[in-house]
Amino acid sequence: MRILVVEDDVKIAAFISQGLKEESYSVDVTHHGDEAIYLAQVNSYDVILLDLMLPGSDGLEVCQRLREKELQTPIIMLTARNRLEDKIDGLDSGADDYLTKPFAFEELLARIRVQLRQHSQSSTVLEVADLRVDTKTREVKRAGEKIRLTVKEYALLEFMMRSPNILLTETIIKENLSDMQHQSMSNIINVYIYRLRNKIDKGYTQKLLHTVRGAGYMISDENV
Repeated sequence: MRILVVEDDVKIAAFISQGLKEESYSVDVTHHGDEAIYLAQVNSYDVILLDLMLPGSDGLEVCQRLREKELQTPIIMLTARNRLEDKIDGLDSGADDYLTKPFAFEELLARIRVQLRQHSQSSTVLEVADLRVDTKTREVKRAGEKIRLTVKEYALLEFMMRSPNILLTETIIKENLSDMQHQSMSNIINVYIYRLRNKIDKGYTQKLLHTVRGAGYMISDENV
C-alpha cells in the first residue's frame, strides 16, 4: 500500500512518514501543494494525507483540482483547523475524511484502514502460481506455508506482485518504493531481491523471482 503525505511542517511529515513505514506502508512525502497535485497524477496512491496550510496551492485547492481531474484516491485532511465550517469546507472540496491536529497516531491508522476498506477492490489477494499475498493482512504464503518478511521485503514483494510478468528496472522500483531511494548502498535492490529469493524460491522447483541480467527484475510463473 502506498500513501502520499502532503504536509508543510517537516517534523510532522517525518513523524507521520516514519510511523507509516513501520506499519509496512510505502510513503512519499511532499511539503508543497503544487507538487502534491503532480505526484498524485503521475503515481498510484492508495491514500493521500493532506494538510490544509500549504505553500503554493493550499489543501482545499489541491483536493478540488484532484477531484476535477476525476482522481478517486481517498483523501484524509489533517489540519489544526477544528471549526465546523472548516470541516464542511474540507469535505465539500472532495475529502473523504477530516482529522484535526493534534491526533493520536493510532486514530490516523484506523482512519486509513477505513478508507482502504471502503475503496478496496473486491479482492485484496495477489497470486502468482502458488505464491499468495493478502494486501489487507500482509500475509504471505507459498504452497500454503507462511513466509515471514521484513517491512522492506514485503513492500518490494507487493509492488512486484502488482505487476506480474512485467520487467521492473531498479529505477522504477526505487521511484515507487521511497525507502529504497535513501539507502546508501548502490546495490540495495539486488540485496533485497536476494533476500526475497531465499525466502520465496528456495526449496521450490518452480522459481518465481527472476533477474534479467542488465535489465531488471520480474516475478513470473514462466521461465525468463
